[in-house]
Amino acid sequence: MKNSEKTMWMRRISLVLIDIGIIILASVSALLIRFEFSMNEVPKYFLEIIWEMLPITLPVGIIIFSAFRLYSTLWYYAGATEMLYLAAGCVVDTLFNMVLILYAYRNIEYPMPRSWYFLYGALLLIMVFISRFSLRGVKTISSRRNQTGKMRRVLIVGAGEAGNAIIKEIVNSRYVNMKIVGIVDDDKTKHGKFMHGIKVIGDRNDIIDIAQSRRVDEIIIAMPSTSAQEMKRILDICKQTACELKRLPGMFQLVNGDVSISKLKDVDVNDLLGREPIKVDLDSIMGYVSGKVVMVTGGGGSIGSELCRQVASHNPKQLVIVDIYENTTYDIQLELKRRYPNLDLVVLIASIRNTKRMDEIFRIYHPEIVYHAAAHKHVPLMEDSPNESVKNNVLGTWKVVQAADKYKVKRFVMISTDKAVNPTNIMGATKRICEMIIQTYNNRSETEYVAVRFGNVLGSNGSVIPLFKKQIEEGGPVTVTHPDIIRYFMTIPEAVSLVLQAGAYAKGGEIFILDMGEPVKIVDLAKNLILLSGHKPNEDIQIVFTGLRPGEKLYEEMLMKEEGMQDTANKLIHIGKPIKMDEERFLQQLEELKEYVVTEPSDIREWVQHIVPTYSIQEQK
Repeated sequence: MKNSEKTMWMRRISLVLIDIGIIILASVSALLIRFEFSMNEVPKYFLEIIWEMLPITLPVGIIIFSAFRLYSTLWYYAGATEMLYLAAGCVVDTLFNMVLILYAYRNIEYPMPRSWYFLYGALLLIMVFISRFSLRGVKTISSRRNQTGKMRRVLIVGAGEAGNAIIKEIVNSRYVNMKIVGIVDDDKTKHGKFMHGIKVIGDRNDIIDIAQSRRVDEIIIAMPSTSAQEMKRILDICKQTACELKRLPGMFQLVNGDVSISKLKDVDVNDLLGREPIKVDLDSIMGYVSGKVVMVTGGGGSIGSELCRQVASHNPKQLVIVDIYENTTYDIQLELKRRYPNLDLVVLIASIRNTKRMDEIFRIYHPEIVYHAAAHKHVPLMEDSPNESVKNNVLGTWKVVQAADKYKVKRFVMISTDKAVNPTNIMGATKRICEMIIQTYNNRSETEYVAVRFGNVLGSNGSVIPLFKKQIEEGGPVTVTHPDIIRYFMTIPEAVSLVLQAGAYAKGGEIFILDMGEPVKIVDLAKNLILLSGHKPNEDIQIVFTGLRPGEKLYEEMLMKEEGMQDTANKLIHIGKPIKMDEERFLQQLEELKEYVVTEPSDIREWVQHIVPTYSIQEQK
């Protein structure tokens, strides 16, 4: 027999022996209480009845307790369900005793005092409860004492259902090294009340004082149903405390009963945007991909991989992923195979700059819808390698567009950027040329070509948030280029859902512009991330201004002056009116650019400026 099995049986035998003693003690004690704790007043025949019945009541009592799982429960983790089983077992045992005695001594009017049955049942319940939960109490107190030196002091925000579940786990678990110092809730009727022995000691306005006076290390926000604006107000208070912040991600955990310490997430800068997440009813508009062969170029990237997830969830006939970078492409391949085992998935490593490879892929798979997300997008890196920006973004897009035209793709959606508007960097200028390619080919092809333009995406590869987080982890400094620089931000799922909806609206030739909300100061993002990490900006973690990088603007624009704004059914998606252009001259310029860029010229920016007159070339350092 293994040690674990031996220990289990020893525990069960110990509980059986304890219960035998409890049944005997409860039986005698009930008589003693009935006769005012005077043993001399207890008639001997009552005691004789108890002793005579013990050979039956003891084994039957053990059987009843066993039937109600009193010997197979892990009492250290017991809750309301186990309490009900315990109470039910005691009630059934008491009823059995009553029926047995009344039947066995049916010729005697009152074989036992009527109050004895009630006293016996009550004492039995109390003693069995103590036997099961006293050890748990001792272990909890002991483990708390052992952990006192390293326990984190926690303040809970929210005395609702989610707060109740979190507090219960912290209080009852031996594995959670936390000590709850109090609860705050804006409901005044809860103030002064207790939840699992923890007092509600104030509202949100008291958080800063409580955090200081009670030496709080961590604040847990247990308010999954609160609005984004309300969450921001609470976070604006909490971030002044220099405490680490965690919150329950969403309402569905509460609905599913899936509320626990493990489900808590670090509060991040997304929570401080102060607006509700953009929601798109994709199910109602994604019929256009159902049953279709869909291709995503750049499918391993931040935007491309999320496009693949959304498309895969709406029953395409086949999903073809094309990317040059194998590592992230492999990751999305594994994820989609796991989540959608019936998906017809094709994953290809290829460069969009390879004409023959693109032609071969389109010839073999005949995609009906193409999402073109492949591009070089990192502004400073492209400033250092402008020829590569032209080769990949311009020529690569041109080759994919030509293949789509040749093989009669129904719809082609290109991911563009706000940096294409009055560009000050080569990356933005090349993306503007890509928009011009889309416009030109839409006028001379059966394929519907559209572009979708949006700003910065929070958490995407190469974005500022991962950089700030890494700098904070390393103790700083956090580098910001300029104190006044602002950007529009959107989360990856938000951006992709709007791209997909724009694709549904497409008739051909449009440049769809996504409403990014209010712009955000980058220095404010840096300060918020530092505060959310439990540090103070410019005290614990320094913020250093490094100066604008080559090609970088203080602010981005979504529209050029020539473009008018047209609305769509979704108020967050607008259409920029196409700018008139000499398409024949433009195509000739593309041919010349294609021949020239492969010579690795040093003046490629000037060539690009001839094609994009709104491109303002910045002095290179």
